[in-house]
Amino acid sequence: MNAAAKSIGSRQKSKRLKKFLSHWQFYLIIALPLIYIIIFNYVPMYGVLMAFQRFSPSKGIWGSTWVGLQNFVQFFSSPSSVRTIWNTLVIGVYQLVAGFPIPIILAVALNEVGNRFFKKTVQMVTYAPYFISTVVLVGMMFQVMDLRNGIVNHFITALGGEAINFMGEADMFRHIYVWSGVWQSAGYNSIIYIAALSGVSKELQEAAIIDGASRLKRIWHVDLPAIAPQIIILLIFNVGSVMGVGYEKVYLMQNSLNTSKSEVISTFVYKVGLVNADYGFSTAVGLFNSLISIILLTSTNFIAKKLSDTSLW
Repeated sequence: MNAAAKSIGSRQKSKRLKKFLSHWQFYLIIALPLIYIIIFNYVPMYGVLMAFQRFSPSKGIWGSTWVGLQNFVQFFSSPSSVRTIWNTLVIGVYQLVAGFPIPIILAVALNEVGNRFFKKTVQMVTYAPYFISTVVLVGMMFQVMDLRNGIVNHFITALGGEAINFMGEADMFRHIYVWSGVWQSAGYNSIIYIAALSGVSKELQEAAIIDGASRLKRIWHVDLPAIAPQIIILLIFNVGSVMGVGYEKVYLMQNSLNTSKSEVISTFVYKVGLVNADYGFSTAVGLFNSLISIILLTSTNFIAKKLSDTSLW
């Protein structure tokens, strides 16, 4: 009996080995991104331990003093913590509300355009800003909205108004940040919706036309339900990244006049962790931000699964 089981086991191993060797190119292609993810996404998780330490680079992770939740208590008891969390949440939600529907509207509008040349031209014009680097984009914004030489202020003064210091007004920061991001990414983010709309059943479209449905009704009852799974999946990802406001663009736009509205968790972590070299405290703040993002992602996924049967898992 044992000999037969060993024989069967060896034959199965031999089959698995032959199958692996026959598809080695496929496994090699998968191995490269997998190795990248392990090295740059999973190995750094070891550094999360610093959130519970008074970390010292000279002592290393295992030699540094363990302080438990002291770093978290220090963050929540600091006067700037509430403002930082609030700024991050407001910008994230504003970005979601303003930026999420526009790529869908753009994709649906382009799908209805009959003139191929016009459609391709609009696609090119709306895609192009995505490939502008963050540094260049912010530099363009400073030039266009400059108090003395900016074209926007020239236009305002020409109409009889007073020049506005856009980058120095704290209340203007969120609007400039969000809408410049919408301008930059709307065209690129619409690609997935345009691809999904290209697969909408022509028979359904023709049946709707025969039934006398107007263009708006066809969009509402045929096109949007067809791309609903893609909309829901991307909405889950977008809600999960509400607290993930990146520091690069915020930091480049930030100055002493707008800090009250522009200081977010990512810039706070950068300043405390790298500038002030308080690695344990900054890691604790970053870990808190990641936990909130995970809760938002799982909660949105759960709600989406209950309401629509479409979810990430």
